[in-house]
Amino acid sequence: MSQDSSSSSKHGKATPTKVDPEVKAKPERRQFSAEYKRRILEEADACTEAGQIGALLRREGLYSSNLVHWRKLRTEGALKALTPKKRGPKPDPLADENAALRRRVERLEAELKRAETIIEVQKKLSDLLGLSEPSGQKNEEPQ
Repeated sequence: MSQDSSSSSKHGKATPTKVDPEVKAKPERRQFSAEYKRRILEEADACTEAGQIGALLRREGLYSSNLVHWRKLRTEGALKALTPKKRGPKPDPLADENAALRRRVERLEAELKRAETIIEVQKKLSDLLGLSEPSGQKNEEPQ
């Protein structure tokens, strides 16, 4: 009778290995520092025998595409390219200025409306008190 690599009980029945049922809803993305990337690239460049790079990748839990990408970044811009980049939408440099200008326009429009309302009330008050000239001309005072 041959033995399986899975564990078996004394009666010959295979018992399944326990798997951790805890699975994150959204797995965390791994982030590698520039120093780590540099170290791994140096180790990979030092590999001379067949299978050494594969062993390195298995040991570190990396993919060969990581090496390809990091090598490309290294040739494009050395240390700067190896620093992690911020993910997500890039902030629009004009968005803050645009928002500030919109707030200013709203404030100035409110001030203008208030001023127009004050002028309108002054005109009505002047008409009620009879202070305005019927011909629409102002009297000029002699100097």
